[in-house]
Amino acid sequence: MAADLLPETHSPRLRGLIHEARKANRVPLAIVWPLDGPSLRAALDAARLGLIEPVLCGSRNRLQTLAASEGIDLSPAELVDASSSGEAAAAAVDCAVRGRVAAIMKGTAHTDEVMHAVVAAPQLHTARRMSHVMVADVATYHKLMFITDAAVNIAPDLEAKRDIVQNAIDLAVKVGVETPKVAILAAVETVSPHLPATVDAASLCKMADRRQITGGILDGPLAFDDAISRTAADGKAIVSAVAGDADIFVVPDLEAGNMLFKELEYVAGAECAGVVAGARIPIVLTGRADGEFSRIASIALGVLSCGTRA
Repeated sequence: MAADLLPETHSPRLRGLIHEARKANRVPLAIVWPLDGPSLRAALDAARLGLIEPVLCGSRNRLQTLAASEGIDLSPAELVDASSSGEAAAAAVDCAVRGRVAAIMKGTAHTDEVMHAVVAAPQLHTARRMSHVMVADVATYHKLMFITDAAVNIAPDLEAKRDIVQNAIDLAVKVGVETPKVAILAAVETVSPHLPATVDAASLCKMADRRQITGGILDGPLAFDDAISRTAADGKAIVSAVAGDADIFVVPDLEAGNMLFKELEYVAGAECAGVVAGARIPIVLTGRADGEFSRIASIALGVLSCGTRA
């Protein structure tokens, strides 16, 4: 069924993630303002794959016109009419609050419109701060890389980083990583008061020792080369259960994370999927440049993360 949507030329690990998501129940998913071909096609193709029951929040007339011009069959989808992208975001959140959908996905609406609507609904909040997790398949690394946070929290403090780490651990477990290894990244491997990221890294590791963070194995500060290469770590005499085998890469701030995953994508050829965790429901954020496979992989990530709670 729909085998043409998952060609073998794409990431094998993300294809595996999609296949795992297909084993779950279909998830009712609200897509906010899917008013371009890639957004609309990904939603309907995800329905063809058995991942979701799509609820399209947008201008009914424009959706029908777009579908006709793109040759897309809208019959599997429910349409919620909205006159603007902001209204569509509010409608999607209302559907989530009322239990009509189990996840939200961004179409062509701006990320801040979607997140503003989610933040404005206390019913969708948990005890944790929301954070974004980017899952990347890099051919030269031996497993999926979970990079956080590169899209939501700009300059998180220690308390926010605790939530960011816990959200990523919980998501990785949902995806099938039994005990995620978490690398807290910084420029160097030693703790220095001149480099706040190293102090935060040490504090987060101690928080894990005291079970303020659970479910994963933490180490940091680690430079990126230590996190991905045992050879690099051995050359620096670093004794670590995480070095060279990290699942989760916690960046110091949004700018570092954004640069890291885009370098992996555009220089190392990584294929990526992403989701916001820490809310009552997953929020699937896609980029304007994302291809259809990446969008479907992000939907699958959202399907697998449904049910995660603080």
